[in-house]
Amino acid sequence: MAVPKRDRHTWSLFEDWCTAHDETPLAASPDSLARFLSAHPAASTTQRRRIAVIDAAHSRHLLPQPGRAEVVRAALDVARTARLHELAAVIGGVIARLPESGWPSELFARRDALVLVFASTGLPYTQIAALRPCDVTADPRIDALRIDTGRGVRTVTPLALMETGISPRTVFQRWLEVLGHHTRYPNTRMLADALDAVGGTGLSGFDRYVDPAGRQPLSTAIDRWGHTPLTATALTAHAVADIVRAHLDGRAPVHRHHSVQARQPSTDLVPKPASASLLDPGYYEHGTRARRDAHQLLGGVDSTLDDVEERADSLLKRLLEFVEAEVPP
Repeated sequence: MAVPKRDRHTWSLFEDWCTAHDETPLAASPDSLARFLSAHPAASTTQRRRIAVIDAAHSRHLLPQPGRAEVVRAALDVARTARLHELAAVIGGVIARLPESGWPSELFARRDALVLVFASTGLPYTQIAALRPCDVTADPRIDALRIDTGRGVRTVTPLALMETGISPRTVFQRWLEVLGHHTRYPNTRMLADALDAVGGTGLSGFDRYVDPAGRQPLSTAIDRWGHTPLTATALTAHAVADIVRAHLDGRAPVHRHHSVQARQPSTDLVPKPASASLLDPGYYEHGTRARRDAHQLLGGVDSTLDDVEERADSLLKRLLEFVEAEVPP
Protein backbone atom coordinates (compact mmCIF):
# COMPACT_ATOMS: atom_id res chain seq x y z
CA MET A 1 0.00 0.00 0.00
CA ALA A 2 1.33 3.47 -0.91
CA VAL A 3 2.06 5.42 2.27
CA PRO A 4 3.78 8.82 2.38
CA LYS A 5 7.42 8.51 3.36
CA ARG A 6 6.99 10.47 6.58
CA ASP A 7 4.23 8.04 7.72
CA ARG A 8 5.87 4.74 6.83
CA HIS A 9 7.42 4.09 10.23
CA THR A 10 4.12 4.59 12.04
CA TRP A 11 2.19 2.48 9.55
CA SER A 12 4.79 -0.32 9.65
CA LEU A 13 4.60 -0.34 13.45
CA PHE A 14 0.83 -0.68 13.28
CA GLU A 15 0.97 -3.37 10.58
CA ASP A 16 3.48 -5.42 12.59
CA TRP A 17 1.30 -5.20 15.70
CA CYS A 18 -1.81 -6.28 13.73
CA THR A 19 0.08 -9.24 12.23
CA ALA A 20 1.30 -10.33 15.67
CA HIS A 21 -2.23 -10.18 17.11
CA ASP A 22 -4.01 -11.62 14.06
CA GLU A 23 -5.76 -8.32 13.37
CA THR A 24 -6.53 -6.65 10.05
CA PRO A 25 -4.82 -3.28 9.51
CA LEU A 26 -7.42 -2.39 6.84
CA ALA A 27 -10.10 -1.99 7.97
CA ALA A 28 -9.03 -1.83 11.60
CA SER A 29 -11.64 -1.73 14.32
CA PRO A 30 -11.63 1.05 16.94
CA ASP A 31 -11.00 -1.58 19.63
CA SER A 32 -7.89 -2.77 17.78
CA LEU A 33 -6.57 0.76 17.47
CA ALA A 34 -7.22 1.43 21.15
CA ARG A 35 -5.30 -1.71 22.14
CA PHE A 36 -2.47 -0.75 19.80
CA LEU A 37 -2.13 2.63 21.51
CA SER A 38 -2.15 0.98 24.93
CA ALA A 39 0.55 -1.47 23.83
CA HIS A 40 2.75 1.40 22.62
CA PRO A 41 2.57 4.17 25.24
CA ALA A 42 3.95 7.54 24.15
CA ALA A 43 3.43 11.25 24.54
CA SER A 44 0.00 12.62 23.68
CA THR A 45 1.27 14.34 20.55
CA THR A 46 2.87 11.10 19.32
CA GLN A 47 -0.29 9.12 19.89
CA ARG A 48 -2.37 11.70 18.05
CA ARG A 49 0.09 11.54 15.16
CA ARG A 50 -0.30 7.76 15.03
CA ILE A 51 -4.07 8.05 14.96
CA ALA A 52 -3.90 10.63 12.15
CA VAL A 53 -1.67 8.36 10.05
CA ILE A 54 -3.91 5.32 10.52
CA ASP A 55 -7.06 7.33 9.83
CA ALA A 56 -5.51 8.79 6.67
CA ALA A 57 -4.70 5.30 5.40
CA HIS A 58 -8.30 4.23 5.92
CA SER A 59 -9.60 7.40 4.31
CA ARG A 60 -7.53 6.76 1.16
CA HIS A 61 -9.31 3.41 0.83
CA LEU A 62 -12.73 4.95 1.57
CA LEU A 63 -12.96 3.03 4.85
CA PRO A 64 -14.36 4.26 8.19
CA GLN A 65 -11.70 5.99 10.26
CA PRO A 66 -11.23 4.04 13.52
CA GLY A 67 -9.55 6.96 15.25
CA ARG A 68 -12.82 8.89 15.45
CA ALA A 69 -14.42 6.35 17.78
CA GLU A 70 -15.01 7.22 21.41
CA VAL A 71 -13.09 4.17 22.60
CA VAL A 72 -9.94 5.57 20.96
CA ARG A 73 -10.46 8.97 22.54
CA ALA A 74 -10.78 7.23 25.91
CA ALA A 75 -7.51 5.37 25.39
CA LEU A 76 -5.81 8.63 24.42
CA ASP A 77 -7.18 10.89 27.16
CA VAL A 78 -6.76 9.15 30.51
CA ALA A 79 -7.96 12.16 32.48
CA ARG A 80 -11.15 12.39 30.42
CA THR A 81 -11.75 8.68 30.90
CA ALA A 82 -11.50 9.12 34.67
CA ARG A 83 -14.01 11.99 34.56
CA LEU A 84 -16.45 9.93 32.51
CA HIS A 85 -16.10 7.05 34.97
CA GLU A 86 -17.07 9.39 37.81
CA LEU A 87 -19.92 10.83 35.75
CA ALA A 88 -21.26 7.33 35.01
CA ALA A 89 -21.28 6.50 38.73
CA VAL A 90 -23.28 9.65 39.50
CA ILE A 91 -25.69 9.05 36.62
CA GLY A 92 -26.26 5.48 37.79
CA GLY A 93 -27.38 6.77 41.17
CA VAL A 94 -29.69 9.33 39.54
CA ILE A 95 -31.35 6.71 37.32
CA ALA A 96 -31.85 4.37 40.29
CA ARG A 97 -33.90 7.08 42.04
CA LEU A 98 -36.19 7.85 39.11
CA PRO A 99 -39.86 6.92 39.66
CA GLU A 100 -40.97 3.56 38.31
CA SER A 101 -44.72 4.14 38.46
CA GLY A 102 -47.31 6.87 38.22
CA TRP A 103 -48.52 8.92 35.31
CA PRO A 104 -46.90 10.90 33.80
CA SER A 105 -43.87 10.56 36.12
CA GLU A 106 -42.89 7.13 34.79
CA LEU A 107 -43.11 8.33 31.20
CA PHE A 108 -40.64 11.16 31.85
CA ALA A 109 -38.44 8.79 33.90
CA ARG A 110 -38.13 6.30 31.05
CA ARG A 111 -37.11 8.96 28.55
CA ASP A 112 -34.77 10.83 30.90
CA ALA A 113 -33.07 7.59 31.96
CA LEU A 114 -32.09 6.87 28.36
CA VAL A 115 -30.88 10.45 27.84
CA LEU A 116 -28.72 10.11 30.96
CA VAL A 117 -27.33 6.77 29.75
CA PHE A 118 -26.28 8.43 26.49
CA ALA A 119 -24.77 11.34 28.45
CA SER A 120 -22.59 8.92 30.41
CA THR A 121 -20.68 8.12 27.19
CA GLY A 122 -19.45 11.70 26.86
CA LEU A 123 -21.31 12.29 23.61
CA PRO A 124 -22.05 15.97 22.87
CA TYR A 125 -25.65 17.00 23.44
CA THR A 126 -26.12 17.71 19.74
CA GLN A 127 -25.29 14.10 18.92
CA ILE A 128 -27.51 12.73 21.71
CA ALA A 129 -30.45 14.76 20.36
CA ALA A 130 -29.88 13.38 16.85
CA LEU A 131 -29.77 9.67 17.82
CA ARG A 132 -32.21 7.29 16.10
CA PRO A 133 -33.08 3.62 16.66
CA CYS A 134 -30.78 2.65 13.78
CA ASP A 135 -27.85 4.25 15.63
CA VAL A 136 -28.14 2.20 18.83
CA THR A 137 -27.80 -1.55 19.37
CA ALA A 138 -27.66 -3.65 22.52
CA ASP A 139 -24.37 -5.51 22.86
CA PRO A 140 -25.14 -9.27 22.90
CA ARG A 141 -22.10 -10.07 25.05
CA ILE A 142 -22.19 -7.43 27.78
CA ASP A 143 -24.90 -5.24 29.28
CA ALA A 144 -24.08 -2.18 27.22
CA LEU A 145 -25.30 -0.10 24.29
CA ARG A 146 -23.21 0.48 21.19
CA ILE A 147 -23.72 3.73 19.31
CA ASP A 148 -22.69 4.04 15.68
CA THR A 149 -24.26 6.85 13.71
CA GLY A 150 -22.55 5.94 10.46
CA ARG A 151 -21.03 9.42 10.46
CA GLY A 152 -17.89 8.52 12.37
CA VAL A 153 -19.47 8.62 15.84
CA ARG A 154 -18.82 5.35 17.64
CA THR A 155 -18.97 4.70 21.35
CA VAL A 156 -20.23 2.29 23.98
CA THR A 157 -21.89 2.89 27.34
CA PRO A 158 -19.38 2.65 30.19
CA LEU A 159 -19.16 -0.45 32.38
CA ALA A 160 -19.30 1.89 35.39
CA LEU A 161 -23.09 2.06 34.86
CA MET A 162 -23.39 -1.69 35.45
CA GLU A 163 -21.34 -1.32 38.62
CA THR A 164 -24.10 0.92 40.00
CA GLY A 165 -26.73 -1.72 39.25
CA ILE A 166 -28.14 0.03 36.17
CA SER A 167 -28.74 -2.00 33.03
CA PRO A 168 -28.34 0.16 29.89
CA ARG A 169 -30.09 -2.51 27.81
CA THR A 170 -33.10 -2.46 30.14
CA VAL A 171 -33.25 1.33 30.09
CA PHE A 172 -33.16 1.26 26.29
CA GLN A 173 -35.85 -1.43 26.08
CA ARG A 174 -38.18 0.40 28.49
CA TRP A 175 -38.15 3.51 26.32
CA LEU A 176 -38.59 1.46 23.14
CA GLU A 177 -41.71 -0.03 24.73
CA VAL A 178 -43.12 3.49 25.02
CA LEU A 179 -42.26 4.32 21.41
CA GLY A 180 -43.66 0.98 20.24
CA HIS A 181 -46.94 1.52 22.09
CA HIS A 182 -47.26 4.98 20.56
CA THR A 183 -46.60 3.47 17.13
CA ARG A 184 -49.27 0.84 17.65
CA TYR A 185 -51.78 2.98 19.55
CA PRO A 186 -51.07 6.72 19.18
CA ASN A 187 -53.29 7.62 22.12
CA THR A 188 -52.03 9.22 25.33
CA ARG A 189 -54.89 7.89 27.45
CA MET A 190 -54.17 4.31 26.36
CA LEU A 191 -50.47 4.80 27.10
CA ALA A 192 -51.29 6.07 30.58
CA ASP A 193 -53.52 3.04 31.22
CA ALA A 194 -50.76 0.69 30.02
CA LEU A 195 -48.19 2.29 32.32
CA ASP A 196 -50.59 2.05 35.25
CA ALA A 197 -51.34 -1.64 34.57
CA VAL A 198 -50.95 -4.03 37.49
CA GLY A 199 -47.37 -5.20 37.88
CA GLY A 200 -46.06 -2.71 35.33
CA THR A 201 -46.54 -5.20 32.50
CA GLY A 202 -48.83 -3.05 30.39
CA LEU A 203 -46.07 -2.19 27.92
CA SER A 204 -44.29 -5.54 27.81
CA GLY A 205 -43.49 -6.61 24.27
CA PHE A 206 -44.39 -3.32 22.59
CA ASP A 207 -40.72 -2.67 21.78
CA ARG A 208 -41.15 -5.10 18.87
CA TYR A 209 -43.14 -2.41 17.05
CA VAL A 210 -40.05 -0.18 16.81
CA ASP A 211 -38.06 -0.79 13.64
CA PRO A 212 -34.39 -1.35 14.61
CA ALA A 213 -33.48 0.38 11.35
CA GLY A 214 -35.90 3.22 12.01
CA ARG A 215 -34.74 6.78 11.48
CA GLN A 216 -37.24 8.60 13.68
CA PRO A 217 -35.86 10.49 16.71
CA LEU A 218 -35.27 8.47 19.87
CA SER A 219 -35.74 11.32 22.35
CA THR A 220 -38.91 13.34 21.94
CA ALA A 221 -40.56 16.21 23.76
CA ILE A 222 -43.29 15.51 26.34
CA ASP A 223 -45.69 18.13 27.69
CA ARG A 224 -46.91 18.28 31.29
CA TRP A 225 -49.89 16.01 30.53
CA GLY A 226 -47.77 13.32 28.88
CA HIS A 227 -48.59 14.24 25.28
CA THR A 228 -45.91 13.85 22.61
CA PRO A 229 -45.90 15.49 19.16
CA LEU A 230 -48.10 13.75 16.57
CA THR A 231 -45.09 13.79 14.25
CA ALA A 232 -41.94 12.49 15.94
CA THR A 233 -39.85 15.55 16.76
CA ALA A 234 -36.39 15.25 18.28
CA LEU A 235 -35.40 17.11 21.41
CA THR A 236 -33.10 20.02 20.77
CA ALA A 237 -29.53 19.92 22.06
CA HIS A 238 -30.51 22.67 24.51
CA ALA A 239 -33.38 20.54 25.84
CA VAL A 240 -31.07 17.52 26.27
CA ALA A 241 -28.59 19.70 28.17
CA ASP A 242 -31.37 20.99 30.44
CA ILE A 243 -32.55 17.44 31.22
CA VAL A 244 -29.05 16.20 32.09
CA ARG A 245 -28.11 19.23 34.17
CA ALA A 246 -31.40 19.25 36.05
CA HIS A 247 -30.96 15.64 37.12
CA LEU A 248 -27.29 16.02 38.00
CA ASP A 249 -28.03 19.17 40.03
CA GLY A 250 -30.91 17.49 41.85
CA ARG A 251 -33.49 19.95 40.58
CA ALA A 252 -35.41 17.80 38.11
CA PRO A 253 -39.09 18.79 38.04
CA VAL A 254 -41.67 16.61 39.73
CA HIS A 255 -44.24 15.55 37.17
CA ARG A 256 -47.47 15.28 39.11
CA HIS A 257 -50.53 13.38 38.01
CA HIS A 258 -53.02 15.57 36.17
CA SER A 259 -56.34 13.78 36.47
CA VAL A 260 -59.50 14.83 34.75
CA GLN A 261 -61.82 16.17 37.42
CA ALA A 262 -65.25 14.61 37.53
CA ARG A 263 -67.70 17.20 36.43
CA GLN A 264 -70.13 18.02 39.21
CA PRO A 265 -73.48 19.67 38.54
CA SER A 266 -73.03 23.39 38.78
CA THR A 267 -75.69 25.83 39.74
CA ASP A 268 -74.41 28.06 36.97
CA LEU A 269 -75.28 25.36 34.41
CA VAL A 270 -78.87 24.78 35.63
CA PRO A 271 -81.20 26.48 33.17
CA LYS A 272 -83.06 29.36 34.69
CA PRO A 273 -86.83 29.43 34.39
CA ALA A 274 -88.07 31.61 31.59
CA SER A 275 -89.18 34.95 32.81
CA ALA A 276 -92.87 35.65 32.51
CA SER A 277 -93.48 38.10 29.68
CA LEU A 278 -96.59 39.45 28.07
CA LEU A 279 -97.28 38.19 24.55
CA ASP A 280 -98.45 40.34 21.69
CA PRO A 281 -102.28 40.30 21.69
CA GLY A 282 -102.18 39.38 17.98
CA TYR A 283 -99.75 36.48 18.53
CA TYR A 284 -102.15 33.65 17.62
CA GLU A 285 -103.69 35.57 14.72
CA HIS A 286 -100.25 36.17 13.17
CA GLY A 287 -99.40 32.46 13.46
CA THR A 288 -102.65 31.35 11.91
CA ARG A 289 -102.24 33.76 9.01
CA ALA A 290 -98.69 32.52 8.36
CA ARG A 291 -99.80 28.89 8.20
CA ARG A 292 -102.68 29.77 5.87
CA ASP A 293 -100.38 31.67 3.52
CA ALA A 294 -97.96 28.75 3.44
CA HIS A 295 -100.78 26.34 2.62
CA GLN A 296 -101.89 28.47 -0.29
CA LEU A 297 -98.34 28.95 -1.55
CA LEU A 298 -97.51 25.23 -1.50
CA GLY A 299 -100.90 24.00 -2.56
CA GLY A 300 -99.80 23.40 -6.17
CA VAL A 301 -96.61 21.50 -5.31
CA ASP A 302 -98.19 18.05 -5.76
CA SER A 303 -99.50 18.83 -9.25
CA THR A 304 -96.17 20.36 -10.24
CA LEU A 305 -94.27 17.23 -9.11
CA ASP A 306 -96.72 15.01 -10.98
CA ASP A 307 -96.13 17.04 -14.16
CA VAL A 308 -92.35 16.74 -13.76
CA GLU A 309 -92.63 12.98 -13.28
CA GLU A 310 -94.77 12.61 -16.42
CA ARG A 311 -92.29 14.62 -18.48
CA ALA A 312 -89.39 12.51 -17.16
CA ASP A 313 -91.19 9.30 -18.10
CA SER A 314 -91.87 10.66 -21.55
CA LEU A 315 -88.24 11.61 -22.09
CA LEU A 316 -87.06 8.19 -20.90
CA LYS A 317 -89.48 6.43 -23.26
CA ARG A 318 -88.29 8.48 -26.24
CA LEU A 319 -84.66 7.80 -25.32
CA LEU A 320 -85.23 4.05 -25.21
CA GLU A 321 -86.99 4.17 -28.60
CA PHE A 322 -84.05 6.09 -30.08
CA VAL A 323 -81.47 3.60 -28.69
CA GLU A 324 -83.39 0.59 -29.96
CA ALA A 325 -83.66 2.18 -33.41
CA GLU A 326 -79.91 2.71 -33.63
CA VAL A 327 -79.01 -0.88 -32.65
CA PRO A 328 -78.96 -3.17 -35.77
CA PRO A 329 -80.92 -6.42 -35.56
